[in-house]
Amino acid sequence: MGRAQSETQEAAKTDRVVVEVTDLFAGYLPGINIINGANLVARKGELIGIIGPNGAGKSTLLKAIFGLVKVREGDITVNGESIVGLKADKLVRRGVAFVPQTNNVFPSLSIEENLQMGLFQNPKIYAERLDFVTGIFAELSKRLKQRAGSLSGGERQMVAMSRALMMDPSVLLLDEPSAGLSPVRQDDAFIRVSDINKAGVTTIMVEQNARRCLQICDRGYVLDQGRDAYHGSGRELLNDPKVVGLYLGTLGTEEH
Repeated sequence: MGRAQSETQEAAKTDRVVVEVTDLFAGYLPGINIINGANLVARKGELIGIIGPNGAGKSTLLKAIFGLVKVREGDITVNGESIVGLKADKLVRRGVAFVPQTNNVFPSLSIEENLQMGLFQNPKIYAERLDFVTGIFAELSKRLKQRAGSLSGGERQMVAMSRALMMDPSVLLLDEPSAGLSPVRQDDAFIRVSDINKAGVTTIMVEQNARRCLQICDRGYVLDQGRDAYHGSGRELLNDPKVVGLYLGTLGTEEH
């Protein structure tokens, strides 16, 4: 990264809090919490990584933010306003975008139609937003008529992220963008996530590939049994002996 680009990226980051999760308890079944008092803060322009062992509640935390899991206690705010209890369509209007790990494109539709689906609430800004996403994913501009079902896993992930960006979200939630991809495609996925963040999009990413995640994120949270056990800059967590011993030793760089 050049010095000017680095300075521009840093300038885009501010102290303004975009997402704040406070003492959150949430779960799928009555009386059983998966999230047990989790806390998280994402400031404007930051890339936040969430890592932890299998079953720690990482994906559940993202789904709770996006209203897919019932919140029992605590609060979630976006740009200072509580979003607890809002349905997905209202959350999209509030600037929250979510890319699930699987089933994240409409396979029978073209790439262009997938992108249009991302703007069903505001189709007038299609041309403007198409310019933005093809500025990040240049190859999409030449393949807009191709059916999404014919794409590889990595290419589908690219379309899914692009569709989520069409509504110009305040925050992009990514659930394991490298899952199921080959090592080469995994590297490409992390580069894409970094490019999205460099374009000014506040991003919260859940990842099983813990080391790679911490290498690119501004700050990371280690989730364990539904709580944020550790948090700090990506570099701090990578070099923290407790984090390395308890988590990074068991979280492989290519395993899921």
